[in-house]
Amino acid sequence: MTGPPPILAVGAAAIDEWYAVSNLPEPDGGAFASEVTTAFGGVGANVCVALDRLGRDVGLVSRVGDDEYGRRAREYLADTGVDASRVSVGDDSSTRSVILSDPEGERAIVTTGESFRRLRLSEADRAALAATETVFVTGYTPDAVSRAVLDTVESAADPPALVFDLSGRVEELVGRGTEPETVHRFLHAADLFVAGDVAAAAYFGGPDAAVERVAAAQRGREGDGRDRSRLPVDDWPRTVLTHGADGMTVVADGAVTAFDAFDVDVADATGAGDAFVAGLIDRWIAGREGAGVADGARFAAAAAAINCTSRFAQTGLPTRDDVEAFLAERGR
Repeated sequence: MTGPPPILAVGAAAIDEWYAVSNLPEPDGGAFASEVTTAFGGVGANVCVALDRLGRDVGLVSRVGDDEYGRRAREYLADTGVDASRVSVGDDSSTRSVILSDPEGERAIVTTGESFRRLRLSEADRAALAATETVFVTGYTPDAVSRAVLDTVESAADPPALVFDLSGRVEELVGRGTEPETVHRFLHAADLFVAGDVAAAAYFGGPDAAVERVAAAQRGREGDGRDRSRLPVDDWPRTVLTHGADGMTVVADGAVTAFDAFDVDVADATGAGDAFVAGLIDRWIAGREGAGVADGARFAAAAAAINCTSRFAQTGLPTRDDVEAFLAERGR
């Protein structure tokens, strides 16, 4: 038997129903959709396909429904280089999203479907996660699964690197995603912890509080019994707080550093955060290549920027050559 690919992601594989709207409606307001179409998405699948485009060997642990949406998602994954052998099929409705995208590329997302919310890890899934080199988990992963991933990674003889993306507001995750207590465990256990502005504000209470808590967690000063302050700083985990077009803040190697985003003509911001996380995994985690903080942040920012120039979550995901050419054009 062959082992799992070196990167395994736990997350949804979904169909996005995409509406090109005149504006994102305010409460009691309205909008007109000039185009309605479908595309492939889901945070787990987005990160996997992004890593596949970058040339990484990656697999997905997920669950879809036994319906048209689930069939299409599995057929799509079969046409990529992503190992989808751990995508199970249930008898409930497939997870899918309605995405409203305005002319400036801003969007609002509504998700439905029970398939991913009812994912549970099999013994084979746990064995694969324990045997791989890198595990990615999205905050939209059901809490029972997130806890099982943590338990599996922490008990592995040779623990894989762990990457966690908070992904959304804490209140959005209640009942279907990772609960705050489990997020706290990831904050201490993850080699890379990523949170966007909205998610960070909801979980940490604000940007300043986020930086303070992350720095404390990295030093092991929140009661987990580990004192990372005695380790070389390049052995500390890394945390990235993303600010959309305003760039990102990286807490790593004992320092807090701000980086700018790249300025591009945005067609659709859907999936940009997932492309960014994939870029960080590629440069900082996969293969233990040890790229510097600035190199990793800029590579990931370039991957996200390129993806924003195309519509839908996965259409514009770049290859490694695409990212390197983009950076070279900008003197990086």
